[in-house]
Amino acid sequence: MSNPCSVCTPTGPLCSVLVERYGCRVTIMIGGAFSGLGMVVSSLVCDVTDLYITAGFVTGLGFCFTFQPTVTMIGYYFVRRRAFANAMSSVGSAIGMTILPLLGDYLLNQLGWRGSFLVLGGMLLNCSVCGAVMRPVGQTLGKQKGSGQSHHSNHSPTQLEAAGTQRRMRINLSIIVDFLRRHLAFDLFCNNLRYRMFCIGATWNMLGFTVPLMYLVPYATSQGMPPSKAAALLSILGIVSIFARPLAGVVFSLNWFQKRCIFLYVCAGSLIINGLSNCICCLSASFPVLLIYILTSGLSISIVGCLVFTVLMEIVEMSRFPAALGLITIMQSVMVLLGPPLAGLLLDKTGQYTYIFYACAACVSSSGLFIMGSFYWLNRRDEAAKGQHCQHPTRPLDPSAVPATGYIA
Repeated sequence: MSNPCSVCTPTGPLCSVLVERYGCRVTIMIGGAFSGLGMVVSSLVCDVTDLYITAGFVTGLGFCFTFQPTVTMIGYYFVRRRAFANAMSSVGSAIGMTILPLLGDYLLNQLGWRGSFLVLGGMLLNCSVCGAVMRPVGQTLGKQKGSGQSHHSNHSPTQLEAAGTQRRMRINLSIIVDFLRRHLAFDLFCNNLRYRMFCIGATWNMLGFTVPLMYLVPYATSQGMPPSKAAALLSILGIVSIFARPLAGVVFSLNWFQKRCIFLYVCAGSLIINGLSNCICCLSASFPVLLIYILTSGLSISIVGCLVFTVLMEIVEMSRFPAALGLITIMQSVMVLLGPPLAGLLLDKTGQYTYIFYACAACVSSSGLFIMGSFYWLNRRDEAAKGQHCQHPTRPLDPSAVPATGYIA
């Protein structure tokens, strides 16, 4: 199942193209059809390689087309209670984390793997129904589409033929650069320092954010814990997220948080706590100690999941949000693919799981510190620049308007 996730993250720019061209609702319906059909066709294949294509690539592409437009539409639907809306929408992943393993095991025992794929495909087809009933957003990206169409209409085929090969190459290059700028948010990454700092911190965080949960059950069983008891820890994590995310959304919707605009600092602080909580696993592999880790990690993950999209919506304009999210997912996908193999290499070299948890603690905590420190510095810099501007107003451009005393150079 890591294959659909690895496909879902780097295909964000393609999703942003569909959102700009057809809108969020149609893109969600296309994603539901892709993910459902991928699972249905998987029930008919006879080779593992075919499963990589159907259950991996096709279904992962559908997940991407479904997930990113949904987050974008939430940003358009809600402004004042955006944190609460994002929290409630993320509850679905927590419910799936708790129910789907049990449902998959039940379907596998009752219907076999072919029947399981068929039932899951039918469930995923309902994503198209959910996309169809979503209310169309009031704001569209028509302005950006119009600018892109005018860019192409300025260069007709006749003009391109008369301009020569060199000019055609320059025009094609400019079209490609404009496409990358609009759909990969390279201009935001280069010109928006806050977005750049957030991208770097969020990307570095993914190197160790999900790895501890992958190695938690093997670590517990290697220390003598029964497999069923160790697997129950992940179910407890899902239950904690189900209740913690709505509660966090209600808390962050209070006027006290809305007026102070501290969502980013809370999100970065939760990353620090989540990273440090990995050190709890190194104390002991007993069930009570690992339960404390699950509770701490579940709460911090819930807060991060509640606020991360809200923070990104505050950093960039909503018209550029799909492209901005697409670039971040591409960068994070690299770390998602590198994290587990690097952790396995560390385990092979040392023979101890504790080094994995220490490495993940350092990685996640440092990313939170980087985001918090960089934005604190940027806020202080902006406040200092604003204060200096108030103390020293802009000099008049007309020399005749300058007082007789003039300005001292």
